[in-house]
Amino acid sequence: MITGLDHVVVLTADIAAAGAAYETLFARAPAWRNSGDGADRVLFTLDNMTLELMAPRGDDAAAQRVRGALATQGEGLASLCFRTHDIAKMHRRLDRLALKPEPVAEVESRDETSGAVLSWKRTRAATDATRGVRMFFLQREKERPLSVRTTPASITAMDHVVVSTADPERAAALFGARLGLDMALDRSHPDWGRLMFFRCGDLIVEVTHKPGKAEPDAPDRLRGICWRVADIDATHARLVAAGVDVSEVRNGRKPGTKVMTVRSGTCGVPTLLVQPSPGRGE
Repeated sequence: MITGLDHVVVLTADIAAAGAAYETLFARAPAWRNSGDGADRVLFTLDNMTLELMAPRGDDAAAQRVRGALATQGEGLASLCFRTHDIAKMHRRLDRLALKPEPVAEVESRDETSGAVLSWKRTRAATDATRGVRMFFLQREKERPLSVRTTPASITAMDHVVVSTADPERAAALFGARLGLDMALDRSHPDWGRLMFFRCGDLIVEVTHKPGKAEPDAPDRLRGICWRVADIDATHARLVAAGVDVSEVRNGRKPGTKVMTVRSGTCGVPTLLVQPSPGRGE
């Protein structure tokens, strides 16, 4: 019933600085800008999903909720939004599985630059039922415009988003049995702990567990993002020239992959870039 990851939300205190930072990181222009419901938003739409930057705007109750979230968790990843073809069926499934969905709402957004309008239907599961990770579900009939590449060596797509858990069995039940994502890998390693990969459209939700790092009843947390690039050496050179703090390029865990860490300009989101192994077809 879930067809992919529609977008992730990143909270920030400064929407202008965050938008400029991600424009540098992605080498793509924002695809959508919108203000309303207590927040300013800047969206970057890549080949397989969207990153939404959100900052509080105004003093109404909605803005205070965003400020409260920033005060509690700081800048960084705030929520996942999954895509479905049938929001009514998705809502019934969430309800049957005791994920306590909110009533389906119809939402509209107008781009401040072009005046274009997008609309969708959305629901949200109760955060206490999704182990502390805020999860939304939406149905859209029309695609968002893609972010235009501004320079070569741009980011192409999301590779995976990372969720950390203190209870891997319950996390596996949530993402697999209840949300219906396909488990592609379940592996334990003495250095890494336990890794579970769940396919979600053209990317992976990676659930990680490191024994002893948290109490068994601690909530799950959104931990980071890995983005795909076609030529990691060219991307490394571009980011260094732009003044972004990045690691050296190194071999990834998966044979044939190359990775590097981005250490600045991500609004507090732990960020990895990966060049997939040859033959993957990216």
